[in-house]
Amino acid sequence: QDLHSPLAVPKAPSSPRREFPADWSIKTRVLFTSSRPFTWAEHLKAQEEAQGFAQHCRAAETALPQSVQEPRLCAELRRAFQQSLVYWLHPSLPWLPLFPRLGADRRMAGKASPWAQDEALQQVLMSDWSVSFTSLYNLLRARLCPYFYVCAAQFSVLFRAAGLAGSAVPTAAIAPTTRGLREAMRSEGIEFSLPLLEESRTRKQKNSEESLEADGLGGGSSVEDAGEPAPSDDDDDDGSFSWLEEMGVQDEVMKPDTISIQLRKEKHEVQVDHRPESLVLVRGSDTFTLLNFLISCRSLVAAAGPQAGLPPTLLSPVAFRGGTMQTLKARSVGGRARLPGGFEDVFGLEVLGPILPHALHALTLLLGPAQRGAFRALLSPHEPSAAFNARPAPPQTLDQLSQCPTLGKSSLRLLEMKDYAYTWKA
Repeated sequence: QDLHSPLAVPKAPSSPRREFPADWSIKTRVLFTSSRPFTWAEHLKAQEEAQGFAQHCRAAETALPQSVQEPRLCAELRRAFQQSLVYWLHPSLPWLPLFPRLGADRRMAGKASPWAQDEALQQVLMSDWSVSFTSLYNLLRARLCPYFYVCAAQFSVLFRAAGLAGSAVPTAAIAPTTRGLREAMRSEGIEFSLPLLEESRTRKQKNSEESLEADGLGGGSSVEDAGEPAPSDDDDDDGSFSWLEEMGVQDEVMKPDTISIQLRKEKHEVQVDHRPESLVLVRGSDTFTLLNFLISCRSLVAAAGPQAGLPPTLLSPVAFRGGTMQTLKARSVGGRARLPGGFEDVFGLEVLGPILPHALHALTLLLGPAQRGAFRALLSPHEPSAAFNARPAPPQTLDQLSQCPTLGKSSLRLLEMKDYAYTWKA
């Protein structure tokens, strides 16, 4: 296998750092490569696997030396590796791929779904799902669960506990969204912001002002310069057409109705539907209102197609009521890497998702000592979840995830450790 892609030179920061940015996107695949083998991650003993599960349930932290001389003989390393692969899922349907849900109709087509035409069974599934969802939210509010994801057929939601992502209150991020969903949230009294859209508007206005200053025109920029609708678009229609009355032709000219005016007002908001810029951020007590809104939201569950009647997927780093323990799939691979001088043999460790933020960080903490402080990782994010990096676990991992996001709507794609310091490419 040609593994030249992970060894491409990344666009890294000017100086290596001891920590990499928090990344809230869910990874579908991570390929770690190193000049040292990953055989220590293979064929775990039954006792090591059991102890790894026990360590996860107890939230135990493994203290490893900076460098492990014989990784294959290090039971602590192998137990911690098993621990880092654990996540919790609801519902649990082994024959169905429950992540990702966005764009998964083709992969789910033809799979058995006995609830599709059975409304009574759908109600049972939804009732059970609501209990699990509420359990996760209660754990989050009590700071016993740092975060969790709700993955529906049309959008995903990331709930984060207070203290994470630079926020002192709980937050919920939804992406992608549509005007219809946002209007439904407004009608329920849920206050929210569109951080990526607001950031884009601010950037356009700043660029316009700088352009005017460069041209020597001075002054602030107009709304049109910033790429926003002209002020006249937002005016009341009665005042805008007073000149027609003076001419006596007001009856012959069709005025725009209220719906047309409202659509024009929201022109730019509608344009971001289904895009990263449609990310919605909910804060504080509004997250509880959002919980109730989602439980009763019709668009949460597909009405037709392969996902019809199937409740959203819940993904969590900790146990919750109705959750099923799952483990990521990991296997060592071998191949050749393309370098300027030719090829060289490299060793690889492939991990298949859903890889949650805590799992990625936990794996890097293990690979540092196991690979003598040098490895690279090619990361494949679930693209719609990259928007969760907009601004608004063990202690080390929680410290990393508490940082204010800096990746915007991007996500990590390449991570490299050299001499125990990270460089990365987004």
